[in-house]
This record gives sequence, C-alpha cells and structure tokens, in this order.
Amino acid sequence: MLPQPQPRTAAKKPLTRRVSPDRSQRIRQIVQLAFVVLNGWLGLQFYLWVRYYERGGTGFSVPRPPGAEGWLPIAGFMNFKYLLVTGRVPAIHPAAMFLFMAFLVMSLLLKKSFCSWLCPVGTLSENIGKLGKKLFHRSLRLPRWLDIPLRGLKYLLLGFFVFIIGSMSAAALEDFMHTPYGLVADVKMLDFFRNMGQTAAIDILALVLLSLVIENVWCRYLCPYGALMGLASLLSPFKIRRNRAACIDCAKCAHACPASLPVDRLLQIRSVECTGCMACIAACPAQDALQFSLAPALPGVTPQPWHRRALGPRAVAGLIAAIFFAFVLYARLTSHWQTTLPREMYLQLVPNARQATHPAIE
Repeated sequence: MLPQPQPRTAAKKPLTRRVSPDRSQRIRQIVQLAFVVLNGWLGLQFYLWVRYYERGGTGFSVPRPPGAEGWLPIAGFMNFKYLLVTGRVPAIHPAAMFLFMAFLVMSLLLKKSFCSWLCPVGTLSENIGKLGKKLFHRSLRLPRWLDIPLRGLKYLLLGFFVFIIGSMSAAALEDFMHTPYGLVADVKMLDFFRNMGQTAAIDILALVLLSLVIENVWCRYLCPYGALMGLASLLSPFKIRRNRAACIDCAKCAHACPASLPVDRLLQIRSVECTGCMACIAACPAQDALQFSLAPALPGVTPQPWHRRALGPRAVAGLIAAIFFAFVLYARLTSHWQTTLPREMYLQLVPNARQATHPAIE
C-alpha cells in the first residue's frame, strides 16, 4: 500500500538553515560528465575498430572495447537469464551482462541511481530540459490524469521484452547470440546512428523538442530500461526520507523533483519514479529535513542518530563507482569480459553487418 500524503501543518515552523551549502548536484554532475567522457572514449575506440574491419583488416587497428556492450541492454538481459538458467557465463557479449548486473545492483541498493547518475541518455535529457527552462523560463508538467497513463507506456514496453525473453529457452538464447545478427549486435547499434533513416531521425528530433518543454520525456514515459531499474528500486533500503520535525513545509523539494513526486507530503519516497538524484535535498533550505537514508530502526532496537543513517552525495558516488568497478574487475579477472571471435570471422561479419537480419524476420 502506498504511503498516504501527510497533512500540512498550519503553523509555520522555525527554519534551521543548513550549516554548509549542499553540493550534491555538483558532485552528481561530475559523475555524469565522467561517464559521458568514458562512453565517448569507448564509442570512438569501437568506431575505429569497426572501420578497421570494414577496410578489410588494413590500416590503423585498435582493440575491441568490451565496454561498448553497455549499449546493448537487451543482450545483457538475455545473457542474464541465460546465466540464471544454466549457471554459465555466455561467451557472446558477456560485458553487456555484467554491466546490466552492475546497474541492477545499483538500483537494488540506491534507488534508480543509474538513471540520474550514470545513464548518458538521462544526462542528455536532463540538460536539454535545463536548456528549455532557460529558453521558456519554465517546464510543462502534464496533468495527473494524463501523466500517470503515459508513464505506463515504459512498463508496457518492458513487459513486451520480458515476455519475449522469458519465453526463450537457454538453448534458444544461445542460438540467437550465435547468429550473425547476435554476433554483430554492437555493430548494428553503431550503424543505427551512422545510417539513421528519416523516420528514426524525425522521432529523435521530436523527443528532443518535447524534452525542451517537458522534463525527461524519454526517461519518464518510454524507457523500458528505466522501468526495470525502477521496479528493482522498490527493494532499495535507501530512500529519500523527510524529517517532519525539521520540515518547514515550504514545498521547494516537490518543485525541484524532476519526477514531480510530492516529496513535501510524504515521510518516505517509495515511488518507482524516484531516481535518487537528490535534487529535492539540494533545494531544501532546512537542516536535515530531507535525507537519503536507511529505514528507521525496528521496534525494540535503539535507533541511530538521523545523520548516521544517511548517505551524502560523496558516499553515493563512491558506492556507484565501487559497484561498477567491482563487476568490471570480476569479469576481467575471470576472463569473462571480452567477446573472443577469430579475426577471420570479424572480417566476414563486420563489413556485412547491415545485411544481418533478426532471426525472427528471416
């Protein structure tokens, strides 16, 4: 059962201002920038690797960057199911699976932190929204009767992928990954952006224009990956929690929330839409009124002081980095990070990636 909004108190409470300014958004922006730079570097390296094989294996050669498989969430999901069913790490696109697992663990522990701290698409969408606010001096918030049904679209998309992948056996998953389409899924993703069709270009332009007036249109209404992370975040022990005694009922937190959640009227935010971005905490002028913290102590257990149960932005950034590098390091040490195919196979597959069709439509 969802928590009921708490009634506003009529009397205005005295304000205890913060001792030091909040730096959560600055720290989050630094993490976002670092991940964008990392993805840019991986993208450039992957492009050079593809061009080497498209030229017939001549010219400048670079190693294939496994981290580029982070842009293959469906492959990561498929391989994750294969691991659960067989107990074996798949040979094709294993990095996609380990990155998928890392982002899932982040959501299980720290709400949808992947979406607001790491995801390059989320970072781009967020900054387009900020540009829109500068241009139009506001962002449009859809009425609740329209906003909630539209949010359901991403769960319908997620349900479609879950149904398709869930109905596949381990043998079918392995066979799919070893088809020409599965082997060069990463190259086909690059080709989507290199040889974008008119319909796709119009759709992306429409999303960009909508993002100027409505915050995070793709993330809020259409992203199935974010929907999955949101469902996982329901189990997160850390949540945005409001200290009613310190709250002055100014509602600045609710106005700052990019997901339009009523932070000022709830004692804790359980919603799948909360990304742990801490924008509400940054906007709050009262000392310790909002915290990203653990649940209150159980009955009969002496509770810790409020600030000892809370995570600051540096701790969140540190945990995100620790989870990310732990999965990458484990995959590397166990030799499950790199997709290893003979050079001759890449010479045949990469130049003909456009002709590789999905097995379902062959």
